[in-house]
Amino acid sequence: MSATTRVALVTGGGSGIGRAASLLFGREGTKVVVADVDADHAEETAKLVAGEGGQATACAVDVRDDGSVAAMVAAAVDTYGRVDCAFNNAGISPVAKPFVEHTLAEWQRVIDVNLTGVFLCMQHELRQMVEQGGGVIVNTSSGAGVVAAPGQPQYTAAKHGVLGLTKQAAQEYARAGIRVNAILPGMTDTPMMREYLEEHAAMTRMLPFGRLATPEEVASAAVWLCSDAAAYVSGASLVVDGATICR
Repeated sequence: MSATTRVALVTGGGSGIGRAASLLFGREGTKVVVADVDADHAEETAKLVAGEGGQATACAVDVRDDGSVAAMVAAAVDTYGRVDCAFNNAGISPVAKPFVEHTLAEWQRVIDVNLTGVFLCMQHELRQMVEQGGGVIVNTSSGAGVVAAPGQPQYTAAKHGVLGLTKQAAQEYARAGIRVNAILPGMTDTPMMREYLEEHAAMTRMLPFGRLATPEEVASAAVWLCSDAAAYVSGASLVVDGATICR
C-alpha cells in the first residue's frame, strides 16, 4: 500500500518518539491520528504535522482504560476509514530505587500503562485490522525488554512483557495479513529520559556513540517497520540503541 493512502495511529504522540514518528509519517503522506493522555500535546503534534503539509487529527486517550482505547480506534476509523499502521508507544518510567522499596501502587501504575495499555491497544487494533484485511502494529518495548533496568523492576517486567505480546500476536495473526513487531529503544533524548538523566548524567558518556539517540532516529525504525520495505518482517524485536546492548 502506498504511504499516501495509509492511516497511522500513534499513541504517546504528544512528545518524544511518538511526536517524531507522527511527523515522519506525515512527511511521507500517511494520514496520522495522534493520541496522547495529554490532549493539548496531541493537538500540538497534529498542528506540527499539518504545518509541514501532512494530514493529522488529535485524540485524547488513556491507554489504561478499555473504553478510552476503543473510542480512540473508533475515532480513527470514523475520521479516515481504517487503521493501517498502529504505533503503540505510550509509556511511563518509574523512579529508580531498590527492589523492595517499590510499592504495589507504583508497580501497578507502570504495569497498567506500559503493559496492559499495549495489550488493550493491540486488542482493538487487531479487531479493526482483521475486519479491513490487514495492517501493521509496532510496539515500543525498550532495552529493558532484554536486560534489567537498574532499580526499575516494574519497568523491566512490563517491557519484557511487551515482547511476549508482540511475538504471540505476530504468529496468531500472520495469515490475517497483520504484521506485529517491536522496537527496543536505548537511551533517547526525550522528556522522560532527560528527567532520568538529571540523576544519572554520567551514563551518557558511557554509551558507545557517546550520545543519546534522537527521537527521530528511533522513530525511523518504527516507521520503516510499518512500510512495505519490511513486508516479511514480523515477530521481530528491533534494538535501536547504538550498540549499547549488542545481543
